[in-house]
Amino acid sequence: MARIGVDVGGTNTDLVLECAKGVFYHKVPTTLKNQSIGVVEGVRGICSLAGIKPSEVDVIVHGTTTATNITIEHKGSETGMLTTRGFRDILHIGRHKRPYNFSLHFTVPWQDQPLVKRRNRIAISERILPPSGEVETALNEQEVRDAIKLFKKRGINSIVVGFMFAFLNDAHERRAKEIILEEMPDAYVTLSSEVANVMREYERFSTAAMNCYVGPKTAFYLRDLESKLREAGVTSKLRIMQSNGGVSTVESCAARPIRILMSGPAGGVIGGASEGVMAGVSNVITVDIGGTSADISTIPDGRVKIMNPRDTYVSGHPVLTPMIDLVTIGAGGGSVAFIDEAGAFNVGPRSAGSEPGPACYGRGGVEPTVTDAQVVLGRLDPDLVLGGDLKLDPELSWKAIEEKIANPLGMSVKEAALGIIKIINNNMALAIRSNSLARGIDPREFSILPFGGAGPLHGVALAEAISAKDIIVPVAPGITAAVGLLKTDLQYDHTEAAIVELNASGDDELARINEAARRLHARVVAELDDDGIPRDQQRVEMVAECRYRGQGFELRAKMPDGPVTHANKSVIVDSFHDQHQVDYGYSYRDQEVELITLRAIGRAAVERLHVPKVRETDGSSIDRALMFVRTTTFDDGSTLETPRYDRTKLYAGDKVNGPAILVQHDSTTLVPPGYVAETLDYGNTRVRRAGIA
Repeated sequence: MARIGVDVGGTNTDLVLECAKGVFYHKVPTTLKNQSIGVVEGVRGICSLAGIKPSEVDVIVHGTTTATNITIEHKGSETGMLTTRGFRDILHIGRHKRPYNFSLHFTVPWQDQPLVKRRNRIAISERILPPSGEVETALNEQEVRDAIKLFKKRGINSIVVGFMFAFLNDAHERRAKEIILEEMPDAYVTLSSEVANVMREYERFSTAAMNCYVGPKTAFYLRDLESKLREAGVTSKLRIMQSNGGVSTVESCAARPIRILMSGPAGGVIGGASEGVMAGVSNVITVDIGGTSADISTIPDGRVKIMNPRDTYVSGHPVLTPMIDLVTIGAGGGSVAFIDEAGAFNVGPRSAGSEPGPACYGRGGVEPTVTDAQVVLGRLDPDLVLGGDLKLDPELSWKAIEEKIANPLGMSVKEAALGIIKIINNNMALAIRSNSLARGIDPREFSILPFGGAGPLHGVALAEAISAKDIIVPVAPGITAAVGLLKTDLQYDHTEAAIVELNASGDDELARINEAARRLHARVVAELDDDGIPRDQQRVEMVAECRYRGQGFELRAKMPDGPVTHANKSVIVDSFHDQHQVDYGYSYRDQEVELITLRAIGRAAVERLHVPKVRETDGSSIDRALMFVRTTTFDDGSTLETPRYDRTKLYAGDKVNGPAILVQHDSTTLVPPGYVAETLDYGNTRVRRAGIA
């Protein structure tokens, strides 16, 4: 069985292939205008590298940033909205939050960059009443038809339907969709009750609007990729990584692209967690540093965390879909260093990307980047990047830093290069603290796990900045996110509102909970059936999202096995109290607990990527891996003769004392003076201070 994981980043597209001949890794430049071109080229390349035909590939799992980039660049589809009369401005009003409470100069994303322009939000006469879902005002079907005619005139074919209290009764939304498709058969339609069948009208409307905003272009990309793969002779299944850490089908993700808004970073977190397991480390902080951004996630006790719904924002818009808990900042190898109007020295978040890329790429870029600083400091060897496939020009790096940074600030080029590295490291350290220390997690008990093409160059500096206990460098750092794609399960989520006070609930309320649970179970089983998963391999987990009465947001609690009864409803209540204690440090055991939403999570396990162990050391000298010696400048400003070692020729148990640089095709690991790098069983590396056991 041959399987490929493909992760598309802002600079490079990373691939891993597992087949009978072994595990193979590959990188190609990302084709930003159409990512599918680079993906197909990469698939062809890695198949050639492994000596197999593309037709022999059984499954491809893809992590993509297409939907994310649409939101960041504000290049979504022109969207129309049908909403309840009197509530046209919900998307504009939001929650009356100020992004920066004490600043007079700020933008409000949901107003400055609306997902649906006000003129395209059309009010429709209809009304559902809470809490029963009773119809007070019937849907005015003629108003719906008139609105669609107006959208046609404006060239709008992406339409979101968001009616008040549709989570209690979705009949009006479903009928509106039928009318829309009668009038406009090729329309891309999203119902709020389909993508976020929960209370809170602003968040529900925003989620549905985001789905329509990114939907048409994302759906086109996914189907275009599938088509191009077929043309290239690849007949395998194509699966897409979701924000929640599971994978799904092209059709499912094309219909609900909000599921893949954090697709790319999610693969990295899963891959990082698995690398921690291989290294025997349960507490890890993953830092995925690519060409454009750094994605940071804290994994305690080997458990990948799902973000609280109150924090799931994308480009300033709330999106109620499960996402792995991570922080993304504009810090990568392509981050541009510049002096702002006030004369301050900055690095990022703007990136040079892959076109034109850093100055040293020789593609026309003239601005200095983090990669250029690494070249000037001798940490990246111009003739060894990507195994020599990517030739760098150090003179262009020197010139860019000299002209843009060093001369204006009156410092040497090496001082300016060190400044670039220190600034970007400090930016990342602050983000790591926000995802760990600020949440009550002590980084001193965690290992830093740096990956991405640029990650291992920054690993030691980041560990020092947050006082992490050591650094674990993955087997293939530049491909770790792609590896994570082959270490995750199929997964589907569905929700339904079920607002019940649990302690005071009677037979009718419990029956309502059980009926909602039955419907949700049927939905996820149907999706797994459609994906060809045998029933005996399907796993369905029911989750109760609860809160104290009147509290702002919910936490996840366990559901009892089987139907909820008066005897076992305490399982939900006690689980919620316990989770509240973990998240907030306190709980109110005597207070009423409200069940707000039921969530069904359907999973199907897939075969995991198997990484073979490397040869154990035989006591021979590590000189077998020595390539050559060159000067390298370290963070303390010292410039030392530094040996380069071919990391693939190091055996398990080998130790390399710093200063040293470990070189491999997809990444470079920096081992400063006073540190030692030990190769572990699977070829991964532990870097720690010399003399520490």
